[in-house]
Amino acid sequence: MNYTSFNKNEEFFVDMQRCIGCKACELACAECETNGQESMIHVNYVDRATTVQTTVQVCMHCDDPVCANVCPADAISKDEFGIVHTANTERCIGCSNCVMACPFGVPKKEENYDLMMKCTMCYDRTSVGKKPMCATVCPSGALFYGTKDEIQEMRPNSTPVNSFVFGKEIVNTKVNIMMPKGSTELIIY
Repeated sequence: MNYTSFNKNEEFFVDMQRCIGCKACELACAECETNGQESMIHVNYVDRATTVQTTVQVCMHCDDPVCANVCPADAISKDEFGIVHTANTERCIGCSNCVMACPFGVPKKEENYDLMMKCTMCYDRTSVGKKPMCATVCPSGALFYGTKDEIQEMRPNSTPVNSFVFGKEIVNTKVNIMMPKGSTELIIY
């Protein structure tokens, strides 16, 4: 693969309020040959008993990925582009440490494979200059892959945020969540 075409200016943006629960992102992700036809992105209901509001869950590709830090088999790696890769099948021991440690609840242990699997931001595509599958099919614009200038033009009343506060811990990520204009971080209680 020619990794020199990777555009470091393009980023992933998630606008939770735009998710309509269509699951087009899940279907597109499952079509990827490298996923074994499993979706690495998940659409969840916020509170199904009281609302139809859905939210999309993608790997946030943390600057200091706790999933990789707690892996006793050194199966999870982060590359020079900031992509945190799914577990290496030859190294993963299926212990689920990464599943329990992720503050965003992203990695899933696929029991059929006894392996952790998660979004890799379609590395096979983004490394050669293409957009992630989920972002290319999202009809509502909840998922967008492009530059900060593009997203600011599209959403002038929003600000991309990639700093998350969990109690005393601050987690910075490669993926941005769209927040009200002027926001600098998302505090999670």
